[in-house]
Amino acid sequence: MYTIYQKKVRVKSEPAYNSLPGPGCTRAEELFIAIEKKGGYSILYFLCYDSHMRITLLTYGSRGDFQPFLALAVGLQKAGHSVCLAGPRRFESFAAELAIPFAQLAGDPAELSQNFNNVGGNVFGMVRAMQEHVFPIAAQVVQQALAACRGADLLVHSFLFTSGARVFARQLDIPDVSVQTFPIFTPTRAFPNVGFPNLPPGLLSYLSHQLLTYIYQVAGNSGYQRLRRNSSLNLPEKLEWPFKAAAGRAASPLLFAFSQAVLPRPPDWKAANIHIPGYFFLDEPDYRPPAELERFLQDGEPPVCISFGSMVNRQAEKIGQALLTGLAQAGQRGIILTGWSSWKPATPPANVLYMESAPHSWLFPRCKVIVHHGGAGATGAGLRSGKPNIVVPFAVDQPFWARRVALLGAGPAPIPVKQFNARSFGVALECVLSDAAIQTRAEAVGTQIRSEDGVGNAVRLIEAHAASGQ
Repeated sequence: MYTIYQKKVRVKSEPAYNSLPGPGCTRAEELFIAIEKKGGYSILYFLCYDSHMRITLLTYGSRGDFQPFLALAVGLQKAGHSVCLAGPRRFESFAAELAIPFAQLAGDPAELSQNFNNVGGNVFGMVRAMQEHVFPIAAQVVQQALAACRGADLLVHSFLFTSGARVFARQLDIPDVSVQTFPIFTPTRAFPNVGFPNLPPGLLSYLSHQLLTYIYQVAGNSGYQRLRRNSSLNLPEKLEWPFKAAAGRAASPLLFAFSQAVLPRPPDWKAANIHIPGYFFLDEPDYRPPAELERFLQDGEPPVCISFGSMVNRQAEKIGQALLTGLAQAGQRGIILTGWSSWKPATPPANVLYMESAPHSWLFPRCKVIVHHGGAGATGAGLRSGKPNIVVPFAVDQPFWARRVALLGAGPAPIPVKQFNARSFGVALECVLSDAAIQTRAEAVGTQIRSEDGVGNAVRLIEAHAASGQ
């Protein structure tokens, strides 16, 4: 951010202006710009670029949507910036544990998760589920988000804020940066949009990206106009698409929070505003596992870890019983992270430990196989561990990432949740435990991901964008 500072000095001759520091510019580059002589004094004026920023991060969704933004907030704060992270109120204590200032947003994303699970992979059903969740709380969320943005020098925003945050940034006359955890809004022939994961590369894949962007814009504009009509908020007439330069404002940078080890940058992503810094991992080096977890890990061979995260499914008990049967038949021990589902039997078997959650970065490397739902965050953590992954996709972008894991050779073919049972789970377990090629490939992918610094790369990109003045 640019600020003009002045310094009053007594001089007998012309000073060496460039050698005089600009006051207050402790993290800055200073440039002398003017002098005003008054009696025996000279008033020196400096234009200073102070790299410290106040940054607001806006995100909404499940823990997998929230945690990358929390990791980025931690990284920005360590780099010397002041941050405010705005997200669903259920994550406030999570942010507090890491001393990240937090602003609550209305709504419970668990309801949205259940709605997504109910419609499965139906793109239009997912759009309806999103609208049904977002429209009733939109006015309240916008008011809360605007309050969180006051005084900010830069905004960072997620999928559901893609167009709205651009409006906020325009009103505040500050830059904005979009962060996405899956490939969206950038057409390519190399792979399909996440909403159509089974399409082959080529023209159909390219058109699938165009279609999903169009659907997003139409649905977003519809909701925005409804919000303008039914609230007292002083909002501009139209939304502005952030990835298109307009009215003297450059296209917003688009940062994809995943690794090129998992999804390489396609050759037709030529735009300079597209970046793939890597996954935004939240490492918790001070984590101390509960005694029961330590005992379980010490009492036998490394277990199979099962984490379906924020998935809320009507068949939770059926899925849970299939997991138990599959583990027993394979003679394997298991740790099941219940997440938002919370189902577990009245009397768990001795070979299985149930926990609500544990840091993936700590737990996954201590297991032999990772079973997860294919969310962007779970996929990144699973692959980073270097262990074989079995993916059971439920909805949204999960089938896309499940296919990527199989194409990488780090796991078997995915098991869609509707096809998940003890037999299909047992077959997948047998495959990853006996196939040395899968184990080797999983370790190779994990080694590459562990070498990356996604948060650090993103912080540098954000700082560079702010410094550019675009």
